[in-house]
Amino acid sequence: MNQCKVMKDGYLEKRSNGVLQLWKKKRCVLSEDGLRLYDCKGESGKEMLFEQMTTLDCVEYKRGLVYFTIVMNGGKEIDFRCQQEGTAWNAEIALALVRFKNRVAVQTGRNRHLSHLGSCGEGDVEL
Repeated sequence: MNQCKVMKDGYLEKRSNGVLQLWKKKRCVLSEDGLRLYDCKGESGKEMLFEQMTTLDCVEYKRGLVYFTIVMNGGKEIDFRCQQEGTAWNAEIALALVRFKNRVAVQTGRNRHLSHLGSCGEGDVEL
């Protein structure tokens, strides 16, 4: 994710996994490959790669905030919230996730097509 184009950089609040489930402010960097979360000091980055994400769910608007959930491949749900201004983070993340999945699908299709061409034995054409 280090060399990828940054699509959005700013702050989100992430709900903690603890008993109290407190909201903690995180600096977030959205790229073509996923989302990187940093604590307020800019340290301890955590990567959430799109290849590990299933979907973005549960978008809710309350009192000027947007609440949403990122669902990971194993079913783990990670809750976020942000200010409801401009293009919301949830929309940016959802679009980037769709773009990533489309890119993977196109590449997979190309690879299948190329492997099919190679297995057909192009030199074995009868006239």
